[in-house]
Amino acid sequence: MAQQKSILKLQGTIGGITFYKSQDGYLAREKGGVDASRIANDASFARTRENGAEFGNSASAGKLLRDAVRVLGKDSSDGRVTARLTQIMAQIKNLDEANARGERSVAEGIQKAEAKLLLKGFNFNAGAILGAVLYKPYQVDTATGEISIAALAPPNDMSLPEGATHIVFKSGFASVNFDTGESEITVSDSLRIAVNAAVQAVSLKPADAPAVDGIHFFLLSIDFVQSVNNADYSLKNNAFNVLAIVEVV
Repeated sequence: MAQQKSILKLQGTIGGITFYKSQDGYLAREKGGVDASRIANDASFARTRENGAEFGNSASAGKLLRDAVRVLGKDSSDGRVTARLTQIMAQIKNLDEANARGERSVAEGIQKAEAKLLLKGFNFNAGAILGAVLYKPYQVDTATGEISIAALAPPNDMSLPEGATHIVFKSGFASVNFDTGESEITVSDSLRIAVNAAVQAVSLKPADAPAVDGIHFFLLSIDFVQSVNNADYSLKNNAFNVLAIVEVV
């Protein structure tokens, strides 16, 4: 893979070289590859088929989680969140000690405590990390999904982007079954406070726990907005919005 340096940026295939645009800029690579039927049937590609099957499982698990929290995360994710989450799911799949190579799954690996730790602290927006935005400790009640902050003073306890007038907090309690593909999330009411608000307790609690039987994810969402004539507007296309997994059980 090579980067295109010329003024004219090409896309397409010329003389066996494929030119294309990616998140890393305009690139070029040699066209090639093995026939798909050979990969699917040739014994020499057994490892390739196994790797492909397990990669597909990891990618599907990542999509399942992203879809489960989409109601919170549609405005709080970066362009590489899919790849970052798939990478973690692949690590979790590797923790499956019950199945043979090529059949290992996230559903099996995630039962382990170390797998849950890999997802705890995951930020859906790499440009807005929870720990770099909120300095105050918080508590998570894994029975109810409540996330609380004892005494929050936004000017002292948060990194506030220029132009923001208000902060919108929400929490999510999601249950994801990586075996059946089922998921459900319940979300708290929004808590909107001014960036210059006095010290106050913050409590974010979904009305109910999700009914789906699965791995429980607890999420904290923080959005920054600018209020103009009683209407809220996002800042820089939601660049400062936070969504993080704060606990997994």
